[in-house]
Amino acid sequence: MKGYLAGNRITLLKNGAEYFPALEAAFDQAREHIHLESYIYRDDEAGRRIAQALVRAARRGVNVHLLIDGFGARPLPEKLLQAMRNAGVQVQIFRPEISRWRLRRYRLRRLHRKLALVDSRIGFIGGINVVNDAETPRLPPQYDYAVAVEGPLVGEIFRTVRRLWNMVAWAQLHHPRRRDHERITAVPAAGSMHAQFLLRDNLRHRRDIEQAYLHAIGKARHEILIANAYFLPGTRFRHALMAAARRGVKIIVLVQGKTDHAMANYAKQAFYGRLLEVGVEIYEYQKSVLHAKTAVIDGIWATVGSSNIDPFSLLLSREANIVVYDRGFAHELRASLQQEMDSGAVRVRAESLQSMPLYKRLLIWLSYGIVRLMMGMVNYPHADPKLK
Repeated sequence: MKGYLAGNRITLLKNGAEYFPALEAAFDQAREHIHLESYIYRDDEAGRRIAQALVRAARRGVNVHLLIDGFGARPLPEKLLQAMRNAGVQVQIFRPEISRWRLRRYRLRRLHRKLALVDSRIGFIGGINVVNDAETPRLPPQYDYAVAVEGPLVGEIFRTVRRLWNMVAWAQLHHPRRRDHERITAVPAAGSMHAQFLLRDNLRHRRDIEQAYLHAIGKARHEILIANAYFLPGTRFRHALMAAARRGVKIIVLVQGKTDHAMANYAKQAFYGRLLEVGVEIYEYQKSVLHAKTAVIDGIWATVGSSNIDPFSLLLSREANIVVYDRGFAHELRASLQQEMDSGAVRVRAESLQSMPLYKRLLIWLSYGIVRLMMGMVNYPHADPKLK
């Protein structure tokens, strides 16, 4: 299969309860180098736990790198960063925030990836930040996924994290240390899964993740299940879903019900009506905050990563997704999604839209207009001059 690497073992990890123990165990087994990228990094139970694992590795001679986003990780206290640096952890900040009041186009271009790499042995890809996902009062843990990757795909993750680390270092005049020039040899097979590692950046990979979605949706014959926290698809994506629905594909979209960003929550509802008209089933997750960015198509194609289906992820931020072409993995993810839908989601009905109060309709269109305005500020048109 073109673009896929064979011989991988992909392990699905649900929420921080599975992800952080796996990440910490991998760090404790590191012998050569560790790379960790995160959009959000908090000084909470999860953040301190991972920091301690990084420090332990650095003190035994492992070459440890931490790259965090200057906006998403902005509340992280300097005291914790300095403690890691003092132990030998190399820390860099992607696009540091100089002032929150300065309006610059680049401020929306963030490092939204959640990646980790340990030696040439194992990598992690997903949507889970280094933050306690059980911090929301009176709610179960935030709902999200990551995967652990073993096999040849680890080599691609290595080249990706090294390239960005060195780019940030040179841009900030922090010339990489001599010992930073790690090399990776061919990574042996660890399983039988075929998988792709997909990026979104502003150079060669501007639309790779979006194109992978569109290609899979275009070939779908039976079912498309998308679970995505911030679902605000552009014209091509939305029309691809509608075309699939018209040719008889069952389409299920799971989105946030309890939201951590009110504007995004209202803006996404601008598309509900047209999708419902063609038979798309929309469910809002109510049990906790949905943060997942996943999809399963026809029981064999599946993706997990950091990319939302909105213009900020698909057009601006640096993102990373894995696509797995394997029935066993797709079945496991599909079953997990269905379990969450059965226990914590409510289906959106057309009648509820028709009876929606006027003030809420105004909030929806105002929020959608603000999103389009923000995209215009960075010269990335939303590709939606009007809803079609």
